[in-house]
Amino acid sequence: MEYRTLGRTGIRGSTIALGCEGFMHKTAEEVKADFDFAIENGINFVDIYSSNPDLRSHIGFALEGRRENFVIQGHLCTTWENDQYLRTRNPQKTIASFEALLKQLRTDYLDIGMIHYVDAEKDFHTVFDHEIIEIAQRLKAEGKIRAIGMSSHNPTVASMAVKTGLIDVVLFSINPCYDLLPPNEDVDTLWAEESYTNALQNIDPVREQFYTLCEREGVGIDVMKVYSGGDLLNKENSPFGRAMTPVQAIEYALTRPGVAAVMVGCKNREEIAEAVAWSHATRQERDYTAVMTGLEKFSWKGHCMYCGHCAPCTSKIDIAAVNKFYNLTVAQGEIPETVREHYKALTHHASECVECGACEVRCPFGVKIIESMHQAAQRFGF
Repeated sequence: MEYRTLGRTGIRGSTIALGCEGFMHKTAEEVKADFDFAIENGINFVDIYSSNPDLRSHIGFALEGRRENFVIQGHLCTTWENDQYLRTRNPQKTIASFEALLKQLRTDYLDIGMIHYVDAEKDFHTVFDHEIIEIAQRLKAEGKIRAIGMSSHNPTVASMAVKTGLIDVVLFSINPCYDLLPPNEDVDTLWAEESYTNALQNIDPVREQFYTLCEREGVGIDVMKVYSGGDLLNKENSPFGRAMTPVQAIEYALTRPGVAAVMVGCKNREEIAEAVAWSHATRQERDYTAVMTGLEKFSWKGHCMYCGHCAPCTSKIDIAAVNKFYNLTVAQGEIPETVREHYKALTHHASECVECGACEVRCPFGVKIIESMHQAAQRFGF
């Protein structure tokens, strides 16, 4: 299993993590057996958005005695009323639900306190201009949460949250389908068939700018909806008319800038194993480009997808890393010191390109790599 640090938090979690929905309607013993299997396979990270008291208590039972070795991302602003989950912005309900969560999980802190589901700008202001963000900050100051997060499907609103400087982690929906679509406050557009009726070209620039913003600011991203609700794994349901494997979908998400982990909603141990397979998959098994190239309606032509097909470079340049660092400077309009240092730390730099063209022949997306190396060398000065 690979472990990554969530941005500036210092929290280190498994790249393959657990969503909580797969544990719904199971007994405490069944949940514990699933967690035992996940932990045996190196998973140490879970996201718990649901306010269902039975689910929370079952996860607490499963983690008893090993809490300190596990990263828990729990959600603020969810409450349980009339036997169902509800999102809330009521301060009293938020605090009561959080305190109940700690008791149900048999812990006195969360690693990440995730402000739940902020997609609309009006709701953003409700959260950040009033008491909810103050509650999160107070819980962090008291040591009841180690980092403040926010979940969103809207890159515009997620970027607004990052720019406040108050958010350490964003739980965001990432997959190659959603990445094609422009921001929208209505989450249903992400999986509506009509959203994919017309031809779509390349990653939406607002989404890409959000990923690079997080990478630059040290805000960790963990991912939801990596399989697009399962549609990407089914040829008939996928907008591409081609099926991805779980490993390919996970690889796509984990190669986006800023991404540290993927939260997979596994219903059983077989699905956990399918996700964990990413950690020991071959380069060929991880390769997602075959699903995304040669399509009539959808194209990423000329756009670096950080897929690594350009390797090996004759001059041993890590082309994907150079492109990522260069793109970070383009998004910023300047060269942040952290990006300059990361580029400097590379063993080989863009100026070492000998223009052999081998990388361009291998690139499935037709990126003008020689030109991009010249641009990076000019931007960084070496």
